[in-house]
Amino acid sequence: MKVFQVLKPGMFTTVQDMGRYHYLRYGVPISGAMDVFSLVAADVLVGNNRNAACVETTLIGPELQALRRTQIAITGGTVSLQINGSSVPMWETLEVYEGDVVSFGRMESGCRTYLSIRGGINASSVLGSRSTFVRGGFGGIEGRQLKTGDAIEGFDVPLLEVEYSTPEELQPRFTGDYKIQVVLGPQGDMFTEKGMGTFLSNPYKVTLEADRMGYRLEGPMIEHKEKADIVSDALLPGAVQVPRDGKPIVIMRDAQTTGGYPKIAVATTPDVSLLGQAKPNDTIEFSNIAVQKAHEKTREYYKLLTNLSGLLMRKS
Repeated sequence: MKVFQVLKPGMFTTVQDMGRYHYLRYGVPISGAMDVFSLVAADVLVGNNRNAACVETTLIGPELQALRRTQIAITGGTVSLQINGSSVPMWETLEVYEGDVVSFGRMESGCRTYLSIRGGINASSVLGSRSTFVRGGFGGIEGRQLKTGDAIEGFDVPLLEVEYSTPEELQPRFTGDYKIQVVLGPQGDMFTEKGMGTFLSNPYKVTLEADRMGYRLEGPMIEHKEKADIVSDALLPGAVQVPRDGKPIVIMRDAQTTGGYPKIAVATTPDVSLLGQAKPNDTIEFSNIAVQKAHEKTREYYKLLTNLSGLLMRKS
């Protein structure tokens, strides 16, 4: 069932859900939403399960025309959002009718937005996920980013009788200055005390080499003790590698599953979602968190995702 037609695709617009798990050992990345919290929030606002596929936009959003009546929600980074040229709010249920045009304006903060459709997006499911992995050419719509003329398909489900909004205190703010908590290691012993101190006491800037695979950062050089290579081992989103030049690389959702640079630290799961909103020239500052505290923080994060639908407000 066709729900939207793409009039303009935007800069890099794909279909994503929460990701593709259990296949790292076969070299298949997790993929999925760069900002999981915003994806889940968009889904629950239209009554979907929290893993339903959404449209993820990057910096410059698309223009979409509704092919039937439905309900949508847009969350994530702040954009000037319009339906038929009139401004509409983010972070709440919106009703659209056949022929309506949904357009995304300038990205005012953050980097990515998430558009959910009542019932979810009916796109190609590969290895248990509809997430698009562009480098691999699978998932989503033909394994690629959206292009002009594409039809976004959905499921035939009844509309919600009650519409919702997200309490302001639950809406994240993306300032361009990100405080990221990390667990040190697993190759922390490959860095000098000075190098570790440099990493934890200086801001790093996101360079233009930043995408769904990872972010290269610019800032003070992190000093290795001796060599700057390891026998390739596992990589996960949030890992911070430091190659020979001493400039860190943050691994993100579409990254390769192994790597040969030593990892100085790994970001907590909630902060990986926060990093998903970082864009070139944004600043990242790292701080150490104990493993036990990181586990507690992650448990609270998943508890919030699970209970988010019960925290929404009814629209008046």
